[in-house]
Amino acid sequence: MKLFLSFAFTFIISFAFAQETLPKKNSENTVINIKGKIIDQATQKAMFGAVVQFLSVTPASPDYLTDNSFSRTVLTDKNGNFEINNVPFAEQYNINVTVIGYTSYTKTISFDKQGEEETARKNIITKALEPIALTQETKNLGTVVVTAAAKPTMQLDIDKKVFNVDKNITAQGGTAVDVMKNIPSVSVDVNGNVQVRNSSPQILLDGRPTILTLDQIPADDIDKIEVVTNPSAKYDASNAGGVINIVLKKNKRVGFNALASIGAGSPDVLNGNINLNLRQKKFNFFASGSYNYSGGTAKEETYRINKSNGIITDYFNQTSENNRSRKFMSGRVGLDYFVDDKTTLTFTQNFTQGRFGNNEQQNQQYLDSLYKLSYTGLRYSDGTGSFNRSSSRLSLDKIFDKPDNKLSADITYNRGTRSNESVILNDYYNLDGTVYAPQTRVRNTGSGEDHQLTAQIDYSNKINDDKRIEAGLRSYYRNTSTNFGTFSVDETNVETKLPLSNDYKYSETVNAGYINYANKWKGIQYQVGLRMEFSKLDGELIDSAFHFGYKYPEKLSNIYDAMFPSVFITKELTENQSIQFNYSKRVRRPRFWEVNPFVDINDPLNISLGNPALRPEFTNSFEFNYFNQFKNGNFLGVIYFKNNVGDITDYSDTISTKLYQQLINAGVSPNAIVNTYINAGYTNRVGSEFTLQKKFFKNLDLTYNINFQYRKTHAVVNGLDLSNQGFNWDTKFIGNYKIVSPSSKFFNNLNFQLVSEYESPHVIPQGKEKGQFVTDFAMRKEFLKNNKAALSFSINDVFNTRRYGTIYDTEDFYQDSYSRWSVRTFRVTFSYKFGDADFNFFKKKNNSNNGGDNEGDNG
Repeated sequence: MKLFLSFAFTFIISFAFAQETLPKKNSENTVINIKGKIIDQATQKAMFGAVVQFLSVTPASPDYLTDNSFSRTVLTDKNGNFEINNVPFAEQYNINVTVIGYTSYTKTISFDKQGEEETARKNIITKALEPIALTQETKNLGTVVVTAAAKPTMQLDIDKKVFNVDKNITAQGGTAVDVMKNIPSVSVDVNGNVQVRNSSPQILLDGRPTILTLDQIPADDIDKIEVVTNPSAKYDASNAGGVINIVLKKNKRVGFNALASIGAGSPDVLNGNINLNLRQKKFNFFASGSYNYSGGTAKEETYRINKSNGIITDYFNQTSENNRSRKFMSGRVGLDYFVDDKTTLTFTQNFTQGRFGNNEQQNQQYLDSLYKLSYTGLRYSDGTGSFNRSSSRLSLDKIFDKPDNKLSADITYNRGTRSNESVILNDYYNLDGTVYAPQTRVRNTGSGEDHQLTAQIDYSNKINDDKRIEAGLRSYYRNTSTNFGTFSVDETNVETKLPLSNDYKYSETVNAGYINYANKWKGIQYQVGLRMEFSKLDGELIDSAFHFGYKYPEKLSNIYDAMFPSVFITKELTENQSIQFNYSKRVRRPRFWEVNPFVDINDPLNISLGNPALRPEFTNSFEFNYFNQFKNGNFLGVIYFKNNVGDITDYSDTISTKLYQQLINAGVSPNAIVNTYINAGYTNRVGSEFTLQKKFFKNLDLTYNINFQYRKTHAVVNGLDLSNQGFNWDTKFIGNYKIVSPSSKFFNNLNFQLVSEYESPHVIPQGKEKGQFVTDFAMRKEFLKNNKAALSFSINDVFNTRRYGTIYDTEDFYQDSYSRWSVRTFRVTFSYKFGDADFNFFKKKNNSNNGGDNEGDNG
């Protein structure tokens, strides 16, 4: 494994720097050298960091259309100068110049071998351009207000949705969980778990796997979210619910730029964030730091009826309150090195630290078959936890003869440590207040370590307007170890280790390669791809030497288990309308807690443990998409079908006598429910989803999403038929409104955002998950010169309705429960942008001998 990674990355570096970056020269080997200077028209000062593009054009084309045969991009130096050498001869080239805050410049330049000044070598044409003067964009024209174009909140495409987080003001000061709540097609449960169309997606951070959870990623560090519901062979196959890629901010604007924010709210909300960027010459340095603290009281309720052969035996009720605190701190630093105009090396280092506190009280009622109270229980739990995680990445981006012919490669190493400790007290009382049963005390302590290594190479080449090829290799390795001890503590504080104690370790390896080929046939664009993935998981319970895991494919005859094809067929109906059919096969491998037989007793009435016999589930996914982009809006309609073979799903049963005897000293109830996981025979989902985005009156942007789904699950466990089927739907509304009124200082640049979502109940093998409704609201006021400052106010869960509930209905028990982990919060956040586009870190101090003003020096 390590040898493969070392060889792969060495090959990448060698290959990238060995390639000739120029296209094949013409028959006479004539090349062009061109140089020039960019200045500000008003001040005549040189413009450092202007983006200059040089592109070949089709001769005699009045619209200066490029033919993609040559393209190069450079930046001007501190004196505004640029130079592009060894350009293959062509009769015409376009030169495009862009600078943020200035009007772009485009001009066609013609070349004549006989008429141009040539060097002594007779095969080099050298041309010096007149200084190019750029004008600043006009902000005010009398009573007319001109605003710079901004990224929309959501960008729809036929196969992907992109959400720009800087427009999501309800999530400011929060975490990635808050961002996900505001994205159509995405739902978030009370524990922060994400689903897309009721399936779990793969979460990526900057396109790569991460050991961070969503609540450990600051919202203010996120640039955009990409949602791909049916990924091609380019993506990991382990994404049965699609892919959600979180793209972090990395500013590349010239000079020094920064954005800082600080916020506070209720209950116990405090956050701060700063993002810095410095770009000078061949270097771009970026850094960020974040702090996020939240508290509050989460509540849960459970009502159960226990049965035997269909006859009620007793009842049980439980309510709990959990006073929690969560503190996250993170830091990120990185450096881009621009080797040349087509090669960039980047190193990024992330650090994240978290601290948790939970103080929970559970009140329990035990009732007989006539619903008469027999005795009560009181359970206290006091726990703390912490983690430290880091991520290091080295990446290379290389462009060859044209922008669409490129190679990217990176190697990422994630490492994390974690620890936790808790004390649990269980007391039981008769109705008169006397002791019903002796008190039980349990102490839990745990620690663990995670290592994750990913190496990836991707190459793509757009041969012409229709034909494209993509290929890549990827190797992923993860190693995890955990030590967990559970001890029963008697009245004299003597501890006895319980069978719940669990020391385990496991390793997971996935090696993959893929290829995609795209072309056009009779007006139909198609892409076919194949991904091969070979995966293995080895787990061991150290104390008992029990081994668990899987290997896919297990043998050569099962090679199809390692093959993941994808097909995309697209037809443009008009310039703005298109339809697409796509198919892909994917896999969801069991997560380590799903296969680890460790018993979790945090809730003595709802125990959970993994199933070492679990196997991966395979998904065949079909979609038909219709996309229509119209004036001030767009529409995306989808009809989909998903067939999950061996669907990994939840399964609950009453506790066995054997397990109860093992846990009796841990204060576990004999009526406890054991929650685990099984492979269902299959689960089919068929549905339709519609997303409409429309802009009204220039300042009002509305997005509406609705999803209808019919789900059928077939599962049989120990002869018990758990099959279930039913219809569900969910809908989400996002509204953004901005007041633009230059005559009013108070109301001008005042933004409002409203996000409202409803999810209907939907079936699970043994019952259903309850419906839920939630609304978030925020407003933001931008002020000071160039809107450098902003003050926002947000309410998370306006009506205090965000809760997650389930109903289990089996032959042995009926249980109705709900839980709230997130609580309604109020937050005020202040942010401020600052920087200097002319800042030059490398500028030498002037002295008395050089005068002090050399801005006009062309070098």
